[in-house]
Amino acid sequence: MQDQFLRQINYLRISITDRCNMRCKYCMPSEGVQWMPHEYILTFEEILRLMKISTQLGFHRFRITGGEPLVRKGLLDFLREAAQLPGVEDLMLTTNGMLLPEMAFDLKKAGVQRVNISLDTMDPQRFSENTRGGDVTKVIQGIFRSLEAGLNPVKINVVVVRDFNTMELPDFLTLAKEYPLHVRFIELMPIGVSSGHRSEFVPITEMKEILGIDEDFATRTQAILGGGPAEYYQPRGYNGSVGFISALSRHFCGTCNRVRLTADGKLRPCLHSKHEISLREALRDGSNDSEILKLFAEAVWHKPAEHHMNNQAWQDTRVMSQIGG
Repeated sequence: MQDQFLRQINYLRISITDRCNMRCKYCMPSEGVQWMPHEYILTFEEILRLMKISTQLGFHRFRITGGEPLVRKGLLDFLREAAQLPGVEDLMLTTNGMLLPEMAFDLKKAGVQRVNISLDTMDPQRFSENTRGGDVTKVIQGIFRSLEAGLNPVKINVVVVRDFNTMELPDFLTLAKEYPLHVRFIELMPIGVSSGHRSEFVPITEMKEILGIDEDFATRTQAILGGGPAEYYQPRGYNGSVGFISALSRHFCGTCNRVRLTADGKLRPCLHSKHEISLREALRDGSNDSEILKLFAEAVWHKPAEHHMNNQAWQDTRVMSQIGG
């Protein structure tokens, strides 16, 4: 499926819940957010139907997100069914990692191929403060359980925030050197709660300076892990790799291949745009697959050329956990 700018759109990120077991400062306000009523959330049967329909348009990569997807009951049964759908070639999951120690092997058995784990600091005190009570030791255990389970690749997403975790970037580099982990440093995006924190933004160029990544470093690397927005480095002698995702300083909109489905059934062509098409109503008013297929095609066609995070304030009243990662 191509949009009007001739980009191949084949990647659907599906939020299955707005609920989360943490309250990260750049994601949620201190008082938390009010959860959506249960009846607003798509059932697993509805999500499976949408996945099946989307494959007719060429979608074949699917990432399950939240909120925190591992908190939703019935997840493993859903994943088993999703993995067996014709046309589903890549089933992935993004998680904060808190429940991974108990679930990593079950996720692999259910058909999940790879996992992304959010980890912005390995310091126990900073982690607890930033997540308002989270335990970083559980996340680290979950990372290594994922490796043991055979999930591959295991990617670590590090949102870099000035004066919070910039001093830890070399520690994450060491993690990528010693273990087969793919650490991605991500620019802080002005979305939801973090929209008012532009002073905490650290550009990719500055991250590389902190890490000592220069032309000499680049010449000692080999190309790996294509197909996404990250620029990767894997120096010789590293078991893993280092990646950079520059959503603002050098955005990748020209090659963006994804749309998002929110937990309440809204198809969102661009994270920073308020434009959405509701699929929940179509699912529940008796629309047939062909009618829903047209809504998918409409959403893809109206995907904007690029986001405007650099010069436009966040206009949505929802926070990231309510939209989907």
